[in-house]
Parts: sequence; structure tokens; C-alpha cells
Amino acid sequence: MPHSVETRRHGGRNLRRRLHYREPKLRFVLFCEGAKTEPAYFEAIERAYPNTLIEVHGGVGVPMTVAQKAAAYAKENGLVRGGRRRKDSFETNDQVWVVFDHDDHPQFKEAVELCKRNRVRVAWSYPCFELWLILHEKDYGKPGTRQHVQKALAALRPEYDRRGAKIPDCDDMVGRVEDAERRGAMLLSEREKDGSAPFGNPSTTVGRLTRAIREADRRARPPE
Repeated sequence: MPHSVETRRHGGRNLRRRLHYREPKLRFVLFCEGAKTEPAYFEAIERAYPNTLIEVHGGVGVPMTVAQKAAAYAKENGLVRGGRRRKDSFETNDQVWVVFDHDDHPQFKEAVELCKRNRVRVAWSYPCFELWLILHEKDYGKPGTRQHVQKALAALRPEYDRRGAKIPDCDDMVGRVEDAERRGAMLLSEREKDGSAPFGNPSTTVGRLTRAIREADRRARPPE
């Protein structure tokens, strides 16, 4: 009898621990092509989902340069076989991402492959990141250039100025990030259907990154 009582009591303690358990904050390190818009957007994402840690390196360069920088970082932090794990290295589940555009950049596909070989995740947009921002507001399925997409965003967000330093109100936009994820997934599905996948115009995988951030935030929330 004492043994069964202790078992029940022990099980109760374990249950209480599980009920109050939360995962530690996941860290996302982002290497971005853009110097202004992408950092502003992901800073707003971090404010909206504060149970994650987001470190943004903006204005890194063209996709291949971004990929090389991110791959080197992953190796330095022991995420790649043969890399040297530093004392302050990543936890097992922390993630390195790149955020860059297809546009007319040379070596885009090679940059994607370099990232895959080095456990770096890729959030790309074709033609450009502004496509992802438009998807917060509406469906957008028209193939075009960077200039076309930026003009369309300016029509939706008057505070955005593609010729100047202004950026859209990202804090407002991230409230509709799940709508953007849904629309982004639809674009990828459409590119599969028309045979232009995986890099058809227009399409974006930034929603995979924002979804990962949202899920990490949910897991790390304090118990109510």
C-alpha cells in the first residue's frame, strides 16, 4: 500500500511539472539581402511573438554572399558536421535562415544549394520580398519584376516609398501574417500546377519562416 501511495504522489508531481513546463526560447538568426525592409519586418515579428529570439543581419548582399555568410556562421556554431562548436554555440533546435530574392540575381539556385548543404534554411521570394508583404493584404498572382511588385505594394501601403527610406507599417501588417502564410502556400501550389516550381514567378517561402517563429513562440509561452 505505501508503495502505491508513493507512486500516485510521484505521478502527481510529474504531472504538475508537465503542466508547468515550457520550452526555452528558440533563437532564429536571419541573414537578409535587404538593409531596411526585411529587418524592419522581422523586428515587428519579434515584437508580436516575444517568446522567440530573433537576430537580424541586414544588407548582407546578393544571394550568394548571403548564403556564404550564413553557411560560415552555421559552421562556426557547430551546426554543420566538421564545424567547431563554440562555448556560446546554438542549442540543438535553434535555426539559421537566409532571406533573399530571386529577381535577376546570378547564382540564385547555387546559393540555395549552398544553404541546404550547411543546414541553413531559405526564405526566398520571386521576384522580391515585397511580394510577401503584399500577401498580408490581398492575393497576388501576377508575374512581374521587382518594380511591378514594389509599385503594387505602394498602392496598398501609402507609407511605403520604394524610392526612399520609408518602409511599410510592419507592426500593423504582422497582425495578418497567417493570411500571408495561407496566400503564400497557395502561390507555391499554383506554381506546382503550372510547372514552374520550385522557383516560379510569383512565389515565396517566407511563410515557412514566419510559421516556424509562430510555432516556437507558442511552445515557449508561459503557462496560464
